Amino acid sequence: MPTLTKIYSMEEVAAHNKQDDCWIVIDGKVYDVTSYMDEHPGGDDVLLAATGKDATDDFEDAGHSKTARELMEDYFIGELDEDSVQEIPELKIYKKEEPKDSVQKLVDLTKQYWVVPVSVITISVAVSVLFSRKK
Repeated sequence: MPTLTKIYSMEEVAAHNKQDDCWIVIDGKVYDVTSYMDEHPGGDDVLLAATGKDATDDFEDAGHSKTARELMEDYFIGELDEDSVQEIPELKIYKKEEPKDSVQKLVDLTKQYWVVPVSVITISVAVSVLFSRKK
């Protein structure tokens, strides 16, 4: 059965990203919150930051009341075309290849922490000089 509401693409919603023209998407529904900008308890910056993306998680994380959810109906203008939503690519984390043998690990640690061997040698030389002067 066809929907009776207007369908908007994410690009269309994202184009309405100014204080005097602000649309947001929550749960696949598009809301024109322009007239609510000054009344929003979190300030207009919160609503402006939610434009151009699906703000469902942000909305849910804020813990809005039942009254706030009912108030949303006044600003509903249509639904989001789910085909227009591009998924954000998953962040890939690359790990530096670690040396496989213990000798190479030791060499790398020595290079990284060169202060330790230099300090040990310096202290050894100082102690030997002090003991040689006493004899």
